Amino acid sequence: MTTSAVVATAPYEQLAAALRGSLILPGDHGYDETRAVYNAMIDKRPAAIARCRDTADVIACVRFAREHGVEIAVRGGGHNAAGLGVSDDALVIDHSLLRSTTVSPENHTVRADAGCTWGDVDHATVAFGMATPSGFLGSTGVAGLTLGGGIGYLSRRFGLTIDNLLSADVVLADGTFVTASENSHPDLFWALRGGGGNFGIVTSFTFRCHDIGDHGTIIGGPVLYDLADTPEVMRWYRELLPSLPEELSGFIALLTIPPAPPFPEELWGRKSCGIVWCYTGSHDRADEVLEPVKTYGSPLLAGLQEMPFSMLQSAFDALYPAGLQWYWRADFFNEISDAAIDVHAKYGEQLPTGHSTMHMYPIDGATSRVPADATAFAYRDGGWAGIIAGVDPDPANAGLISDWARDYWQELHPTSAGGAYINFMMNEGQDRIKASYRGNYDRLARVKDRYDPDNVFHINQNIQPASAPTP
Repeated sequence: MTTSAVVATAPYEQLAAALRGSLILPGDHGYDETRAVYNAMIDKRPAAIARCRDTADVIACVRFAREHGVEIAVRGGGHNAAGLGVSDDALVIDHSLLRSTTVSPENHTVRADAGCTWGDVDHATVAFGMATPSGFLGSTGVAGLTLGGGIGYLSRRFGLTIDNLLSADVVLADGTFVTASENSHPDLFWALRGGGGNFGIVTSFTFRCHDIGDHGTIIGGPVLYDLADTPEVMRWYRELLPSLPEELSGFIALLTIPPAPPFPEELWGRKSCGIVWCYTGSHDRADEVLEPVKTYGSPLLAGLQEMPFSMLQSAFDALYPAGLQWYWRADFFNEISDAAIDVHAKYGEQLPTGHSTMHMYPIDGATSRVPADATAFAYRDGGWAGIIAGVDPDPANAGLISDWARDYWQELHPTSAGGAYINFMMNEGQDRIKASYRGNYDRLARVKDRYDPDNVFHINQNIQPASAPTP
């Protein structure tokens, strides 16, 4: 572990001279802005922030940190729930300037630098009528989402983001550089697909893309119901979703209707149960496929319409800008049981702020056809990834939103499958990490032992090297 004395004497002027990018130290202009992450509850003061311009900068940072005993934190898009892209007294390797993308329409691939957001990637690929599975916000970073698995609108049809990862360029803990794929460093490639940032610093990703909709135009949007209808809507949804064609996916949410267009003013601030649908199939089949989701119940709003896929991906970016207070809790669920529905109905009534929400994302279809041991992501047996997010702009409400999310989670957890989606976890301890990797954890620990035996990359949802002594 780094001591303040080591930090104070580390010769950062040497590192600054070695970088094409910039090195920002405490007291420098832009330090506070650069150390800030998406979750404003996180307030860390790193020793230095290296805004890297290329892979050579990343290598220089890793070697410098190893030589001088400085901890390393790696920041991509900064969306990580627990704020693990920054840490007190660490050298933050910041990828935010690495934002290039390269699309090959002929090969149906896209290469994205580690600082890209999914908005960057969607902008590049949807122009060619293609996309790769990602998440639900355009502002989410490509690197963090991918390394944790990547659940999104396209997962039922095309699998997780990691199921479409073809290769990754990686700077290892010893400062060397490799490209990991099925044929090169296959054990590392296996671990990167869901194992988080434990094994190296990925500087670029190459993904397989898929044709979607009508040259990138899909049909999507929210269907919102009165909050009192939550139990009925959830029971209908849990039975309907697995039976739908894989071209249609939808996540279910408890939310407060935002007080802004395009929502009708008479609905502003009203608590609701909603499903956000995304249909990526042929438009000449759309009426048939969408008929059950358009005709069920008595919706307050049915907002399905044609739009570029990139528009749906970024639809909630303005509602959730960087700098809000966040407290997240999560679990996987094999089913939405009646007992779970009772808990959802109870805490939906108690939504503490306008931004606070609960989402459940489907894990079935193409995602569940991949064997659980084919990648590090272990929860492949159908169901949903759930997230309870207490959110608000005001730091004075941090306790309110945290208490609501914790209480909700504690009542709901007994209905879960045990572990959680790594990308949605706070700092919750080794038992939770192991539960989230199931039988894949021991193999991950062996790969960690090979590629990072000293646990240099430990500011993450950490996997201990297999040879490390048991705490």
